[in-house]
Amino acid sequence: METNSTQGNEPKIRKFVLDEDVKLGEQVSISKGTEIMVRKPGSGELRGLTLMALSQLDVDALHKLAPRITTPVILQNATMDPADLMQFGGEVMDFLLPTAAKQAASQTE
Repeated sequence: METNSTQGNEPKIRKFVLDEDVKLGEQVSISKGTEIMVRKPGSGELRGLTLMALSQLDVDALHKLAPRITTPVILQNATMDPADLMQFGGEVMDFLLPTAAKQAASQTE
């Protein structure tokens, strides 16, 4: 996991590498080993989703959000390996956590 910061300590883009291919039906749309950039979602990208669903790593919510904030674009109806979906969800969760919560968690480690 890699981060890029544009302001202060908070990254606006996070990255992860796919463990497995992302497929549309039987066709590979994004090959394993591809680096996926995840952009911090704004209110527009979150429209129609609930923060509760995202915080629970709800698969449907993550699939709806993915095409809005990923490069290359992971399409909503694409099939992802559960480990890759978990990586994506982790990046989303990190964006949603308030800075104070992140600082408190890092102090307990």
